[in-house]
Amino acid sequence: MDTATPDVDVSAGRRIIAVVAAVAALTATTVLANRVVAGWAYPLCGVGATALLLGLARWCGLGATQVGLGQRTLRRAALFGLFGSGIVALLLATALIVPPLRPVFTDGRVGTYGVGTLLWIILLRIPLGTVLIKEVAFRGVLPALLGPADRWRRLPALTSAALFGLWHALPSLALTRNAAVAATFPDTPLWIVSAVAMTAAAAVGLLLHWCRHIGQGVLTPILIHLTLNCGGLLTAWLLHP
Repeated sequence: MDTATPDVDVSAGRRIIAVVAAVAALTATTVLANRVVAGWAYPLCGVGATALLLGLARWCGLGATQVGLGQRTLRRAALFGLFGSGIVALLLATALIVPPLRPVFTDGRVGTYGVGTLLWIILLRIPLGTVLIKEVAFRGVLPALLGPADRWRRLPALTSAALFGLWHALPSLALTRNAAVAATFPDTPLWIVSAVAMTAAAAVGLLLHWCRHIGQGVLTPILIHLTLNCGGLLTAWLLHP
């Protein structure tokens, strides 16, 4: 995609079609990734869906700059992303040395991971299957389709954040395996735990959208998101008895 291509004046109808198609593609992707395909294909789902979304953006006349992938702001986005990642890493490191914070990272699923599995998840599954599709979709393509991506607008930000929260519906069904979640919501119906998790995810999505706005590129939330997910998993793995 051309990094300097300006928005092309296309019909509102085409953008509506693109938004509907993007939401349908994201819905299919989360169902496939969480319920259908084998684990090794999870990154392929993310990469394929990312390519499809970028194709929809291109079809609507949006260039790389409009979806947050422009080269002119790459350095700024990287710097802000690294700064945010440093803050996240500091918080995760704090959890390693402060005992009261450790239960937050106690997850029964982590105990079954060997070193090979851990590296597979950190180096491929999370970057390509989780972070790439989420950031390109919810901080790049969807906001650009819904309004000017280079300025803060409530409709694109709130809509993308809400959809980001809904994206976490299926993953939230496994949250009760986390010791801190189970302790915080004892005997709570799973649907309530799921609703709280999706609301929290939407709030995080809004924060990441702000990071994308400040950094002027999707690379900013990509780096922060990557540090949070990979660092959180590594922290849980290190703390597992």
